Amino acid sequence: MKEPNKGGGFWNNLRQGGMPSAIASIRGGETAQQTAQQMAFIRSLMREKRRPEVLHTPLSELETVIFDLETTGFSHQHGDEILSFGAVKVVGEEIKEEECFYTLVNCQTSIPEDITKLTGISEEMTSAAPSLIDGLHNFMSFVGQQVLVAHGSNHDKSFLNAALWKTSKVQLTHRVLDTMMLARWLEPHRSNYTLDELLAVHGIPVQGRHNALEDAKMTAQLWVCYLREISQKKQVETLGDLYAYLSRA
Repeated sequence: MKEPNKGGGFWNNLRQGGMPSAIASIRGGETAQQTAQQMAFIRSLMREKRRPEVLHTPLSELETVIFDLETTGFSHQHGDEILSFGAVKVVGEEIKEEECFYTLVNCQTSIPEDITKLTGISEEMTSAAPSLIDGLHNFMSFVGQQVLVAHGSNHDKSFLNAALWKTSKVQLTHRVLDTMMLARWLEPHRSNYTLDELLAVHGIPVQGRHNALEDAKMTAQLWVCYLREISQKKQVETLGDLYAYLSRA
């Protein structure tokens, strides 16, 4: 068998006992290529123009993704990061239980004890989790161009925007609806609009609170409750109608 050329490159790395570094170099190239592809996908998704025809979609047919994030704290400006993504698809008033998304994220930062107690997510769990770009890419692939819905969406949207900018230098261009805003419009007499309060008011069982997927599923049930209430208001039939009413709320 002919001996490999000793001149250098890959074979020389092997001969010099440098196989791990040679393999790492190949894997590093593969990882860089994958990251570039993920960034390109995210950027192209954010460049797509909002389809104006969606505003004419009846709420009874509207396709949405209800989502939630768990984070290490409340301020991405001070270094807090995303711990997990959870989401479920809803069409009209039908929650697609089989179309769910969940992932932990390797957040590259320490997780405060109180956050671990609240969410059940430890540093050991996140250390083996996908990177932020991997989790974000997979989440946005699940979302596609659907309308997003969250409870208290400012928190989730700000962390999502921070992650999009950190990984891909883009901002979220999706339409986002907020069940808290719907609650303020439909139930203006309330003094408390937390998710826990509204779940209790509407008789929605609380299961797995502060797990991103379970919170998304419970928010989806709340969203459906409000859609049913909205359907009784004849003036609100489409997504455009809903935006018009919320803008005046």
